[in-house]
Amino acid sequence: MPITRVLQNNKEWARKMKLEKPDYFSNLAHQQAPEYLWIGCSDSRVPANQILGLAPGEVFVQRNIGNLATHKDLNCMTCLEYAVMVLKVKHVIVCGHYNCGAVRGALTMSGKTPGLTNLWISDIKETRNKHAEALGKLEGDAQMNRLTELNAIRQVFNVCSSPVVQSAWGQGQTLSVHGLAYSVGDGLLKELTQPITGYNSLAKAAEASDFPSDSEAVWEDRDLQKNITDSFKANMFFEQREQAKAQTNGKH
Repeated sequence: MPITRVLQNNKEWARKMKLEKPDYFSNLAHQQAPEYLWIGCSDSRVPANQILGLAPGEVFVQRNIGNLATHKDLNCMTCLEYAVMVLKVKHVIVCGHYNCGAVRGALTMSGKTPGLTNLWISDIKETRNKHAEALGKLEGDAQMNRLTELNAIRQVFNVCSSPVVQSAWGQGQTLSVHGLAYSVGDGLLKELTQPITGYNSLAKAAEASDFPSDSEAVWEDRDLQKNITDSFKANMFFEQREQAKAQTNGKH
């Protein structure tokens, strides 16, 4: 589609909106008071406003490949800070989606593959490694779907353990963090975690999800050497399985 077509679509949309709601744009221009922050994937099939049934101005949005919310991502953390501290959102939604390319890459992409994408999804690979035994018992879509959920849950705890959210809770600010997964196939959201509203519910959610609540890197245990060894073994397991699949497919 050429850009001229997109610009024409924009004009037609603006015209229709003015006919339906004459004050729509003037009202929107003078206020932004969303109750929700959405942290989701950049995938073009996962538009936050439409999924939530909310109009422009009702949800603040942060999107990146794989819906990650690591503490070292200044873009995401700045967005979180602005949403919580300035806009005073009441809900932070971390939403993964099934059939996610980033999750697929974490399961199939070799650690030797060059490029920024492989570096970016290393956080998802770490979640994969922590749950290698359970994921290794699954195949195909079931395996991808489960890692999608585990990744979203991991990012929920990254949000909850961030200085921004910890500070907000410490000051008594009303703020709930939610973990969801979106199905592109039927348009429905699945709740992965109960609403986390403070330190007590965070500890309960961490226990229920098998994730510690006191660390950004939720897969880490106290024995660093064991952690490195387990991570290496998990990488080898998934890479060798993908190589075996490729060899099998090549014979047919």
